[in-house]
Amino acid sequence: MKKILIGTHNQGKFKELAYLLSKGYRKISPKALKLPSPKETGKTFSSNSKLKAKFFSKFIDFPVISDDSGLCIKSLGNKPGIYSARWAKKYGSFKKAMRFILKKLRGKKSRSAYFICSLTYVYSSGKIVTVEGKIPGRISGKILGNNGFGYDPIFIPSKMKITFGQMKKLKKINMDHRFIAFQKLKKKIKI
Repeated sequence: MKKILIGTHNQGKFKELAYLLSKGYRKISPKALKLPSPKETGKTFSSNSKLKAKFFSKFIDFPVISDDSGLCIKSLGNKPGIYSARWAKKYGSFKKAMRFILKKLRGKKSRSAYFICSLTYVYSSGKIVTVEGKIPGRISGKILGNNGFGYDPIFIPSKMKITFGQMKKLKKINMDHRFIAFQKLKKKIKI
């Protein structure tokens, strides 16, 4: 069986990517190999996903797939953006970060937002492929739903009436920014 390292310590991301990858892969986590996380010093999603993938590939001789993703809110200058996870740390949890965002958006006309995912695949040869997936939507008026992870309970994708947090798991996984990026990746490589 082919092996692939899913380069993330985030359980939510690991589960989504493991689901998207074909059943022909043995999916390995950095945790299982006791690998640390690199410092995310990039200024963009793609530079961070490349940085993570290259970092993890140094320890193994099989392919790596890494993701950098986040929520960008128009009226907050596209923040939290690449700092999405760091905002959760800064405010104490994703729930507290979501409360902070909802407070900041009070009285603002635009609630427009998008989720973005940059996926990087590193072959065992060292060759790198990076793609990006984006899903537009808006921020809900309150925290809704307990499904998903991260900012899912405040994001309503375009043409939908419920948040990612309210959706059935498979519905969300088969339409979100990670799914969109993964479809692009599949066009470039056999995965």
